[in-house]
Amino acid sequence: MKAAGTAEAGTVMKQMEKERVHDLFAGDGYIRADRKMIHDMYPLQVKKPGDAKGEWDLYNLLQTLPGATVSRPLAESSCPLVKK
Repeated sequence: MKAAGTAEAGTVMKQMEKERVHDLFAGDGYIRADRKMIHDMYPLQVKKPGDAKGEWDLYNLLQTLPGATVSRPLAESSCPLVKK
């Protein structure tokens, strides 16, 4: 809201669509025109107890799935906010 300079919802959403999201949930995410948050996905595998090297060493990262490939393409969105 600070970057948009207003509390008006439409203006704030337009600003949010311009920004990248960098937080614990999404290292480099973004919001599409259909308001879907696009971010990488990280399938994990639980480690066997003997494989853990510490108290919080619980998972193996199997791969990184790019957000753009795991989400339905914007062109296929049925959202009324998307102009066809």
